[in-house]
Amino acid sequence: MTPPVQGDAGELRRGTLYALGAYGIWGLFPLYFHALKPSGAFEILAHRILWTLAFCALVLLVRRDFGWLRTVAGRPKLLGGLTLAALLIAANWVVYVLAVITGRTYAAALGYFLNPIVTVGLGVVVLKERLRPLQWAAVSVGAVAAVYLTVAGGEFPWIAVSLAFSFAFYGLVKKKVGATLDAMHSLAVETLVLAPVAVGVIVWLAAQGSTTFGAEGPWHTGLLVAAGVVTAIPLLLFAAAARRIPLVTIGLIQFLTPMLQLLCSVLLLDERVTGALWVGFAIVWLALLLLTIDSLRQGHSNRRARRAEAEAELEPCP
Repeated sequence: MTPPVQGDAGELRRGTLYALGAYGIWGLFPLYFHALKPSGAFEILAHRILWTLAFCALVLLVRRDFGWLRTVAGRPKLLGGLTLAALLIAANWVVYVLAVITGRTYAAALGYFLNPIVTVGLGVVVLKERLRPLQWAAVSVGAVAAVYLTVAGGEFPWIAVSLAFSFAFYGLVKKKVGATLDAMHSLAVETLVLAPVAVGVIVWLAAQGSTTFGAEGPWHTGLLVAAGVVTAIPLLLFAAAARRIPLVTIGLIQFLTPMLQLLCSVLLLDERVTGALWVGFAIVWLALLLLTIDSLRQGHSNRRARRAEAEAELEPCP
């Protein structure tokens, strides 16, 4: 099937809706994981891994789509990269769930606000990319926010920093080694790699008598099982969106997730956000504003360059 063209208006609309769906679902995750209490973070992580793997296996079985596994098995570098990506996303998931179930969803939201700034910083340090002036300003303001939050909060903001860095490194690893696989294949490999650890966690919890699966009623059990679908659907929506809309658009829609998380934290989960933390958020939002302005300017410049190239190709040769 021919991939959709980004410039087609219908595809752009569909891509935007897919992106809104993905980031909207991610933004409402705090409500879902809050409903999984009294399960602990590691039990939720284990079930999320195993039921996501089960969902992927079911989809692949229906599609009879297993030939790609030989390709992955025959490429140790790709398999190693996906294993590293799996460990990074597992760390991200467990810290995020821990933040939600301990009443610190606002810290998770801050982490995902910081994530684009960390990603830009990694581009400089790891990929040796050159930053434009506004990008430098955004990274500098983001660093100021981290220092301020540490000093004002009296402790290192480990939840926000852990989430921002783990997801940024996850994206970096996927960019380097995982781009050859589609979202479903990549997710299947990552959860397959983590499955033995997940089984070990559940066995250990059962031996300790602290597992909640099947002990908190059918609704709770159903929510744990549904974690597989809830994990996979936004990833597939995101993959569909990325094929249809420009990266600048995705970057702007991305801010929907932490904004919804923050609203869930304050309005629905009754978490208390201190004045000092609001100041920290304001500093981070200033950095994000600088990144947004830079992205819009660069996108406009790229469109003008493409139009100029197209017009030059249409001009008759002298």
